[in-house]
Amino acid sequence: MKEYITLLKQERVFRRLSTIQLISYFGAWFSNIAIYTLLLDLDVSATIVAFVAMLNFLAGVIQAPLSGPIIDRVHPKKLMLSLILLEIIATVALILVNQLSDLWLLYLLVFVKMAAASFYFTTEMSLLPKILAGEKLRIANELHSIIWSLSYTLGMAVSGFVVYWFGIKTAFLLDGLMFMAAFILLFSIEIRVEILKIEENIITMMRDTFVYLKKNPKALHLMILHSFVGLTAFDALVALMVDRYYATIVATSLALGLLHSARAIGLVIGPVVIGKWINNQKLVYIFTAQGLAVWLWAYLMHDFYLSLFASIIVGLFTTTLWSYSYTLLQKNIDAKYYGRIVAYNDMLFLSSAAFTSYMIGFLATHSFSLEEITVIIGCGFLIGAIYYRYILKTQHIEEIS
Repeated sequence: MKEYITLLKQERVFRRLSTIQLISYFGAWFSNIAIYTLLLDLDVSATIVAFVAMLNFLAGVIQAPLSGPIIDRVHPKKLMLSLILLEIIATVALILVNQLSDLWLLYLLVFVKMAAASFYFTTEMSLLPKILAGEKLRIANELHSIIWSLSYTLGMAVSGFVVYWFGIKTAFLLDGLMFMAAFILLFSIEIRVEILKIEENIITMMRDTFVYLKKNPKALHLMILHSFVGLTAFDALVALMVDRYYATIVATSLALGLLHSARAIGLVIGPVVIGKWINNQKLVYIFTAQGLAVWLWAYLMHDFYLSLFASIIVGLFTTTLWSYSYTLLQKNIDAKYYGRIVAYNDMLFLSSAAFTSYMIGFLATHSFSLEEITVIIGCGFLIGAIYYRYILKTQHIEEIS
C-alpha cells in the first residue's frame, strides 16, 4: 500500500487522473444495478438479462478497431472530455425507460454509454506508459486495476443500496452527476504528452498494426492471455443467482449490492497481499488459484451467506491477474503502437467478457444449472494457466522490474 501512496504523491498528473478514473469508472458501473433491478422488475427472461450484460462489453468490441488509430492521433485530454460528455447524456437518458416497449432504448443507451466508457479506458491505458515507466508503470497499472475493479464491483454494490432506498431513476440521475464531476476535474488538468505525427490514414494504420503483430507474436499471445480475465464478467450470473436462490431472503437490489460488495473486498485486498510476490513465473499460479476460487463459489452458491464469502475469495486473484497481464503487454510492445495494440487488446478482453455473459444466459436457458455454468468458467482459468506456460516456453517475455 505504501508504494501506491508514494507514487500518487510523486506524480501529480497521475494522481489527478486516478481521482478522475475512480469517479468515471464508478459512474460507468453505478447504473448497472438499477438496470438489472429494472429488468427483473419487468420480469424479463434470463436471455435478456444476459444480453444486456453482453452489451456492456460488446460496445467496446465494436469500436475498438477505430479507437486505436484515433488515440494515436488525438490529444488524450480532448478525447477523454468528449467521451465523458457522451456518458453523461446516455446515463441521464436512462430515466426514459419505463416499460417493456422501451427495451430498445435501454439497449441503445447501454451500448453508447459502455462504448464511451471502454474508449475512455483504452485512452487512459495508452496514456500511462507515456507519462510513467519501469517500476512506476507497474505500480500505476496495479493501482489502476484496483480502482477499475473496485469501481466495477463497488459501483454496483453502492448502487444496490441507492436503488433500494431512493429508487431506480434517482440512481440514474446521481450517476449523471458523478460524470459531471469527473468532467470538471479533467477539464482543469494539464496533460503534456507528445502526439506523434502520423501520416498514414486509419485504414493503413490498422493494416500496419496487423503486420506488427505478425512480426511480434508474443504481443498477440499476451493479448490472448489477458482476454482470459474476461471470464470474470459475472454480472449476468450474479443477477440470475439472486433471482433464483436469494429472492426470498433479501430484496433484489440489496442482494446484488452485497454480492458485489463482497467481491470488491477481495479485489482490493488481493493486490496488496500478492503484488510484491508476483513475477512472470508465478503468474501461472494466480490463473490456477482463480479457477479454484470460482469452483469454490460454485460449490457454495446455494447458500447466500456462504456465497458472500466465496465472492471475496474469487475477487482476491482477479485484480493481480488483470494488472500483471496488462503490464506484461505494455512492457513487450513498441511505443508507436501503444494506442492501437491496447485498443485491440481491450477488444479481445471485452469479446471474452461479452461471450461469457452471452453463454451464461444461453446455458441457463438450456438445462444447465448455475453451479455447472460456474464450474465451466473456472475451467477456463485452468486453460489460461496451461496457455501461459506455453507462452513462457516459446516466447521471450521481458520481466517487469
